[in-house]
Amino acid sequence: MNRRFVVFAVAFVMLASLAAAAAPEGSWTGWITDTHCGAKGASSKHGDCAKKCVEGQGAKYALFNPSDKKVYNLDPQDKAAGHAGHYVTVKGTAQDDTIKVTSIDMTPEPKN
Repeated sequence: MNRRFVVFAVAFVMLASLAAAAAPEGSWTGWITDTHCGAKGASSKHGDCAKKCVEGQGAKYALFNPSDKKVYNLDPQDKAAGHAGHYVTVKGTAQDDTIKVTSIDMTPEPKN
């Protein structure tokens, strides 16, 4: 009886871990910036600066989402590299402050 309980408990923990790890895919719209400048780099004029920060100062590409005012790290970085300074929609899964990117597509900039 004790062994059954242990097997059941282990199976339950494994299933719960899988369910938690399988976060649903979502989408976020905003500016591709870098982790050094964050929200300050939320413009089309910031593309060259973001590239310099990533290539020479150890920053990472990030997404500034103006609707929730958060800066998300992007993983993998190579998907964001061609979009520095662009207004985009990022699809993927979020865990804490990182988005595991499945796609990045350019989106029309909002009108101010």
